[in-house]
Amino acid sequence: MTEPIITTDNLHLFYGKKEALKGIDLSFQERGITALIGPSGCGKSTYLRCLNRMNDLIDDVTITGNVMFRDQNIYAPDTDVVALRKEVGMVFQQPNPFPFSIYENVIYGLRLAGVKDKQKLDEAVERSLRQAAVWDEVKDDLQKNALELSGGQQQRVCIARVLAVSPSVLLLDEPTSALDPVSSHVIEETLLQLRYDYTIITVTHNLQQASRIADRTAFFLQGELIETNDTKKIFMAPEKQETQDYISGRFG
Repeated sequence: MTEPIITTDNLHLFYGKKEALKGIDLSFQERGITALIGPSGCGKSTYLRCLNRMNDLIDDVTITGNVMFRDQNIYAPDTDVVALRKEVGMVFQQPNPFPFSIYENVIYGLRLAGVKDKQKLDEAVERSLRQAAVWDEVKDDLQKNALELSGGQQQRVCIARVLAVSPSVLLLDEPTSALDPVSSHVIEETLLQLRYDYTIITVTHNLQQASRIADRTAFFLQGELIETNDTKKIFMAPEKQETQDYISGRFG
């Protein structure tokens, strides 16, 4: 077994005095998809945001414990957070393209990094949009405002925007919950292709989605990690009663 790409060790998070994460120990191997499941308010999105320091943007948050990315503690004082978020990219629940062209959306991070070579930018746009399974739909209209796309296309452009800077890890916070079933299916198929090249960690309320796409699944409840295992084991033979109760719909 290779070294994990991300490990959290005794991770606690407080919003003011309220403890939202209670000592989470969890690790992620390179490549493949891990789904984080659990009822609303159980801490799964909060945990996801710890992995690229998105919680830094929230007032009155205290975090203790370690989050290691390739053997570096990302909460160390000398961490370059911009560089971290390039390596550990995030796609949000609501598609959030910027109000300019598809082309400019995709290369946004590369422009920030100072890339000016048009050939490199053009290649990155095509590569990323192909990886996000939206190239064929938009290739003839790259100057179109991204806000004019359908919700599903917008979300795939947002995935392409993250992929353009060549991350190692893709964090997705309920990436299909705002989409119709057809668009959701396209996103799922896209993720199943991307799992061969990226470490993907996705929060989902949709248990069927987790069972369809995830290699591993972690079940959160009231700020605690109850159980993590291969997805088939979590759904077919969970070790903990709470997991069984949640999977079978007794609460949620």
